[in-house]
Amino acid sequence: MPIPRRILVVKLADLGDVITSGPALRALRTTFPHARIVALVTAATVPVLAGSPYVDGVLTFDKFAYDRPLSALHPANLLAAVRLAWELRRQRFDTVVILHHLTTRWGALKYAALAFATGARRRLGLDNGRGWFLTHRAKDGGFGARHEVEYALEVVGLLGAHTDDPRLEVPISPADAAYAREVLGPDGPRPLVAIHPGSGGWSLARRWEPGGFAAVADALAERYGARIVLVGTASDDVDRVADAMRTMPLNLAGRTTIGQLAAVLRHCDLFIGADSGVMHAAAAAGTPTVAIFGPTNPLAWGPWLPPEHYRIVRSAPLCSPCAYTDTGLGQPWGCPERTCMRMVTVKQVLAAAEALLAGGESLEYEAQHRERTTQVARPVGLWDHVTLDQAMERIQHFIEGGQARQVVLVSLDSVIASRRDPILFQVLRRAALRLAIGPELPPSSRPPGQPPPVVLDARDLVEEVAARAAAAGWRLFLLGTRPEGVAGAAGALAERHPGLVIAGTHAGSPAGEEEDAIVEAIRQAQPTLLLVGFGVPEQEKWIARNLPRLDVPVAIGVGAALERIAGGSISPSLTADLRRRLGRLRALVGLAVNGGLGGR
Repeated sequence: MPIPRRILVVKLADLGDVITSGPALRALRTTFPHARIVALVTAATVPVLAGSPYVDGVLTFDKFAYDRPLSALHPANLLAAVRLAWELRRQRFDTVVILHHLTTRWGALKYAALAFATGARRRLGLDNGRGWFLTHRAKDGGFGARHEVEYALEVVGLLGAHTDDPRLEVPISPADAAYAREVLGPDGPRPLVAIHPGSGGWSLARRWEPGGFAAVADALAERYGARIVLVGTASDDVDRVADAMRTMPLNLAGRTTIGQLAAVLRHCDLFIGADSGVMHAAAAAGTPTVAIFGPTNPLAWGPWLPPEHYRIVRSAPLCSPCAYTDTGLGQPWGCPERTCMRMVTVKQVLAAAEALLAGGESLEYEAQHRERTTQVARPVGLWDHVTLDQAMERIQHFIEGGQARQVVLVSLDSVIASRRDPILFQVLRRAALRLAIGPELPPSSRPPGQPPPVVLDARDLVEEVAARAAAAGWRLFLLGTRPEGVAGAAGALAERHPGLVIAGTHAGSPAGEEEDAIVEAIRQAQPTLLLVGFGVPEQEKWIARNLPRLDVPVAIGVGAALERIAGGSISPSLTADLRRRLGRLRALVGLAVNGGLGGR
């Protein structure tokens, strides 16, 4: 391969994304010291590369103005794109390196247009099946299969580029260093702890509660004499944290440039924050980091530090991560309930902070996080080929194992819903047991060559659960939408299965404002199994996001089975029923055309 002379590196993203591209830029400069390397980034991230020895020039482009096809057709945006294309062609690049996942067809088309606009003969990037325009491809195994730093290094490695120094880096000028010394003052109390309560303006779902940050800050100040420095922008909830604290922090919100922020973080003994660009800046500064994760994947975006220098804190519900999953967007803004972040406790974050301040592992932190691993998804389109008796044996095994498990009932409705609901899609993939129910699913809903699943009936499953529960002493909790439905089901099951213990019933909805009260009712009842009849997809998602705090070994979404057992039914309106039938027909056509759920 000819040695590249003019290299364009494309990273049109946010602060943290450009920071994590640093090792790849260093590899290019180390391997090709005489090449001209130009970075194409967004205007907000230019300071990350200011004074960097790894690039010879920086071009900017407002990528976000082209996130939708219609926006790209706006006259001002068309003109800006033409100007960029002219500049790219003028610089005569022979190599273009695209450090992006091709998450959508539209995104792939945009990067293809950009790559061809350069006129470069070598076009490198990640390929998930949409990289038809690339001449050199690195396999994209999906978000979290590798850290984003590793993906970027693998792409430049296609050129033979390599570095023995994969550290992150944010340039700190002498003026930045002087600012940090001045604002922090002479050596004061230690440890010096930086807290960033924001997550950038792009996804507020990644934020932890300001009151939680305040409680952790106060505890560190009282137990260790820590000095607290709050960092971020005016929109990062910094003032809300400061107002909630009992101790007086140094509030630097809106008072630092990126270089000054990096200089301040370099002086700190500990950083605490959620997934954000500032978290990556702390890692670049080499500051031990407590990172709080919810909807995003720590395997993809966790702190790029030695393992002994960071701790991940997450509640790890089954639906997390939901943003940027596999090779697609997933649910990039998370869910409205933000349960995965609300379940993170002050005790958990404090234990992680104390572990790092102590310079070793905290037994409390270790105990809390031993089981909090990222869920591994099984291939979609495959059901557990089990009979009713075998399913009950698995459920009994889950109960005896003690770890909370979710069982999902896969119906045609859930298959259809998962095609337009990325969170449901991931829950179906990650559930501990998946049972096919209802009318037999069409062949188009499973991958070619897979045998049809054993089809069960949801009502028969509930009856069998009740029978086994009566014999084994399991306690059932029934959660549905109508008081008559759950009470009627409880009475009917107790009558048919003598000895059955109904730990409790509750009628409510999956709405976020009811969530905490329902969870508390279930916890107080201490059931062995939870049966939820909220319907698809609400019941699956409700269980997934709340399971870590329910203290119940097994939870199953049973749809209308409770109403059927109670002898009632919920009849949809004619309009709703027609809409559902048309949606089914449309989805069945889609399943046939696109190869089923597995081809989503």
